[in-house]
Amino acid sequence: MEGDLNLFQTIIIAIVEGLTEFLPVSSTGHMIIAQNVLGVESTEFVKAFTFIIQFGAILSVVVLYWKRFFRLNHTPAPDGSGALKRFLHKYDFYWKLFVAFIPAAVLGLLFSDLIDAMLESVTVVAVMLIVGGVFMLFCDRLFGNGKEDTPMTEKRAFIIGLFQCISMIPGVSRSMATIVGGMAQKLTRKAAAEFSFFLAVPTMFAATVYKMAKLFMDGGTEIITSNMSALIVGNVVAFIVAMLAIKFFISFVTKYGFMAFGWYRIIVGGAILVMSLLGYNLELV
Repeated sequence: MEGDLNLFQTIIIAIVEGLTEFLPVSSTGHMIIAQNVLGVESTEFVKAFTFIIQFGAILSVVVLYWKRFFRLNHTPAPDGSGALKRFLHKYDFYWKLFVAFIPAAVLGLLFSDLIDAMLESVTVVAVMLIVGGVFMLFCDRLFGNGKEDTPMTEKRAFIIGLFQCISMIPGVSRSMATIVGGMAQKLTRKAAAEFSFFLAVPTMFAATVYKMAKLFMDGGTEIITSNMSALIVGNVVAFIVAMLAIKFFISFVTKYGFMAFGWYRIIVGGAILVMSLLGYNLELV
């Protein structure tokens, strides 16, 4: 495989993406370590690659939960509902995702330059990994395991969407922010994690399309076409690994909670800080 990434590097980075995208451990932090361990230069294609292979991860959620994604609500709408309410009732699943997606979409467009600037700071990523890790040590005790019969309302969806905005700070983890948001709304750990996965689909899709559009407008068409084999391999690997990671995570977090992920985040964040202090050039992808 020719280009900026060889086959081994392509597979390893895709594995890291698939493993960390839906776990509350920050995929950004892991990309820093993976890129530097592999000796991968942060070229325009490598930056694009890490976004484009999110398509594979997104597809894994749709495939695993296809019955949820492609099922309409056929229960009767409340009495006296107008045409709009009947429509929203029928497409309830998509409507709640859209409501949750709005805050990140608005803030992402308004503050994209600031977010990109924060992405350049390895220290921000490392510190937020550690801070988030400390929080996760106590979140089970703070929120409990919620209630099985807690419904997903528009208000709860919007609040979870607000929590998702916190993950615009690199190192926080989109998964962690949305799961904590769900638990704060009395959802069970499993229900909060699943809604986090569902919300990842429109959020990651929009972010990926936005980044790709910018790349094409900046004349990056040749970068994509000349590295198509790496993109195909990366998406396939990310898809397979993400499916396995999601199944593991749901099973693990339902039984054991988040403490193990908290300690893991602290270790990874500490490792990044140590590598930085030792003089490693930790340039973000």
